[in-house]
Amino acid sequence: MKVIKTTEAVGQVLCHDITQIIKGVTKDAVFRKGHIIREEDIPVLLSVGKEQIYVWENDDSMLHENEAAEILYNLCKGANMHGTQVKEGKIELVADIDGVLKIDREKLKRINGLGQMMIASRHGDFPLKAGDKIAGTRVIPLVIEKEKMEQAKAVGAGKPIFEILPYQLKTAGIVTTGNEVYKGRIADTFTPVIIEKLAAYGVKVTHHTVCSDDHTQITEAIQNMLDQGVQMVCCTGGMSVDPDDKTPLAIKNTGAQIVTYGAPVLPGAMFLLAYEKEQQRPIMGLPGCVMYAKRTIFDLVLPRILASDKLTAEDFSLLGEGGLCLSCDHCTFPNCGFGKGV
Repeated sequence: MKVIKTTEAVGQVLCHDITQIIKGVTKDAVFRKGHIIREEDIPVLLSVGKEQIYVWENDDSMLHENEAAEILYNLCKGANMHGTQVKEGKIELVADIDGVLKIDREKLKRINGLGQMMIASRHGDFPLKAGDKIAGTRVIPLVIEKEKMEQAKAVGAGKPIFEILPYQLKTAGIVTTGNEVYKGRIADTFTPVIIEKLAAYGVKVTHHTVCSDDHTQITEAIQNMLDQGVQMVCCTGGMSVDPDDKTPLAIKNTGAQIVTYGAPVLPGAMFLLAYEKEQQRPIMGLPGCVMYAKRTIFDLVLPRILASDKLTAEDFSLLGEGGLCLSCDHCTFPNCGFGKGV
């Protein structure tokens, strides 16, 4: 680029957008990149504080901010998302479907560490809806070395930085446990909570059984549901360390692989997740807090499970930082720090 006086700029080609900001009215470009400056444009340019104008000088070693933003966008874009029109060197990514956002955090960190460029996103491993903004990309200067963008391409090669996993599990079974419910001493207030949370993601509860604290009965109920084709099983109650809490043992006795019994999350420390071995269908043991607390471990893991994002013990260990729900009077989840330690 070279700088010339605005009053001498007639006939020159702008190499970047010129933005006009009027508080409460507009913040938009009055002239776009590539505009050929006319005599009548001079007063407008001066009114937005542009007494000097940058015009483009061809240099094969440099890229304009818009071209560089396109490169970053292409490194970021996965399936089921689209980009906005480049504006002032920025492109935003927008979700096309409901699902769970996955981020290659190492690539994101390395590209942002190159300097003179940035990718800002929402938190990964959380649900989003079609139309939600995912991220924004831009370079910091008006022009950037091609070599710098080649470095970004090298870091971002292969799979894109962002991916949306669509929800895949559509049916569930609920095994309600506890002698007090089984024998009709109290009403089952746990199952309706689970049905409501599953319905929010379009999951239908096709099977429901109430069991006593007999672990063999619970195991049989789980196995029957799996045999009838449910895609996941939720067991409510019986998850503490009391001698008569038999749900963990019952899940283990199905032969399922236990990922975790216990999580560094409050509410939800006594949560259990297992996968049955043949089809890797999830089986969950839900502690009592899921029944009465507004947000718990169940809210953090359910979207990922429904998107078939198979969880590991390490995934749970990472939940410790950010794993404390503050039980705010006005809940803004998921737009809060709960579950966002990474």
